[in-house]
Amino acid sequence: MNLGQWIGLIAIILSLYILWQIKEVLLLMFAAIVLATTLNRLARWFQRWGIRRGFAVLLAVGIFFALIVGFFWLIVPPFAAQFHELTYRVPQGFERFNSWVNTLKTQVPNQLVPYIPDIDSLIQQAQPFINRLVGNSFAFVSGSLEAVLKILLVLVLTGMLLANPQAYRKVFVRLFPSFYRRRVDGILDKCETSLGGWVIGALIAMGVVGLMSVIGLSALGVKAALALGVLAGFLNLIPNLGPTMSVVPAMAIALLDAPWKAVAVLILYFFIQQAESNFITPVVMAHQVSLLPAVTLIAQLFFVTFFGFLGLFLALPLTVVAKIWLQEVLIKDVLDEWGHNSKKEAELVIVSNSPGLDDPWGENNPDIHAERSIDDAVQQED
Repeated sequence: MNLGQWIGLIAIILSLYILWQIKEVLLLMFAAIVLATTLNRLARWFQRWGIRRGFAVLLAVGIFFALIVGFFWLIVPPFAAQFHELTYRVPQGFERFNSWVNTLKTQVPNQLVPYIPDIDSLIQQAQPFINRLVGNSFAFVSGSLEAVLKILLVLVLTGMLLANPQAYRKVFVRLFPSFYRRRVDGILDKCETSLGGWVIGALIAMGVVGLMSVIGLSALGVKAALALGVLAGFLNLIPNLGPTMSVVPAMAIALLDAPWKAVAVLILYFFIQQAESNFITPVVMAHQVSLLPAVTLIAQLFFVTFFGFLGLFLALPLTVVAKIWLQEVLIKDVLDEWGHNSKKEAELVIVSNSPGLDDPWGENNPDIHAERSIDDAVQQED
């Protein structure tokens, strides 16, 4: 390689290294783009009904924040009441455990009494774990503050993108060569359509999971069934990990009533998760964005490995966008056209040499003159 090629290679390596270092910022920007695209499609839907752009954007943003406020209004009060009940149920449980241990000590031989643990010995054994948990709580608080700042950053970026989306889109398109800008603009249209389909599919899956959870928990007589169902539907946005997270508060609240309810809740959520992962999400996503289930799972493993929890949360929209760009640029524009240009050049050489040796360029061929006159007319029109 010459000096210019070495400089180009070094520049590519440095660019990839810089992009890797700011990967978290890029993921936050992508989250803002997804949210802005969703709200922009909602605003354009309002515009079809004759509403002006500014008021349509305000209406879309208002609906978004109303959903957030409604979510916390449904979730926080029931959980606060259950947590308050848990604060005096736990000491009662400790007292019952102590009385049961004391009764057991009177019924077993004296040789076995030292081996029966009481509540004090259990607390002493759990002390290292408690200390570790308290130490991790400070990290949890700092991580929560960092998460709040990231959410605020995403919301601010979303507002900026939503205010004038076409300006940012034109800046992105101008990063490509002039001959390819119209093609990039079409690819962006397809990405926007696919992201809209993913949002609709995710909302459908959330609604079905939430409804099944509410019905099942209500049938079991679990308290705060509506709040737990809404939480299960929302956490369904996080693939694989979300359903596991949603079963913990449901089992904890069911355990306040009876141990068998906690087991029943675990079985209920297991069947809901199986229905969601094997039927609901694959069917909905295959219909909305044409994603194969195996591709979805592989993408989740890939993004969670390289980008952590945020990558897992954005795995499906990232997969949707990556699929569009790979399909349109790599497959259609590169692989499908591989060798076609050489064939066309060969055909041109054969046609140009067909008049004979005395006329190698076909100057006396009337067909070629007609083709050239058509090309000249087209160029003059352009």
